[in-house]
Amino acid sequence: MIGILSVQGGVREHELMLDRLGVAHRQVRRIAHLDGLQGIILPGGESTTMSKLLELGGMLDPLRQAIADGLPVYGTCAGMILLATEILDTRSDAQSLNAIDMTVRRNAFGRQVDSFESELKVNGIANPVPAVFIRAPWVERVGQGVDVLARVPGGPAQGAIVAVRQGRRLATSFHPEVTDNTAVHELFLGCVAEAGYVHRL
Repeated sequence: MIGILSVQGGVREHELMLDRLGVAHRQVRRIAHLDGLQGIILPGGESTTMSKLLELGGMLDPLRQAIADGLPVYGTCAGMILLATEILDTRSDAQSLNAIDMTVRRNAFGRQVDSFESELKVNGIANPVPAVFIRAPWVERVGQGVDVLARVPGGPAQGAIVAVRQGRRLATSFHPEVTDNTAVHELFLGCVAEAGYVHRL
């Protein structure tokens, strides 16, 4: 059972991706929804709004603790931001889950009009992955134990880090869920299978 954080953001696209892979899932809006999960996806959206809603709903600390206890997690775009230990260009009251030792810059690629698509080589995936960047962050620093899985291959942002993994915690700047390619979600499901973890309240 994979949870999809559903306080705000692009939930439906991840649901459809998991449906395509034949994986059971449920939306996560309350603490009780964490019980029995084997992994959780943090979707794209507006990271400061998501963090505020998590805080207001009493979800921030329980989710942070679940991930610390071993719950595999995958964050896309805003989800990547939420997983970071340090966030640049954010509001002073923004919160994070402190799950991946990295520094992330919000909206690093520019505004909505600067959105773009690319083909990326992602470590752990055999074929290039179509990547859609929408007001995307990038990673400016990774700590010890964090693997860089992908970088932007060309253009003004050449070399920017856009996919990372720390243990069973995965994050991408881009949105594989808006494409037909299931490879990144399959990579995450591999993390889930390796963990063999079920969260219990």
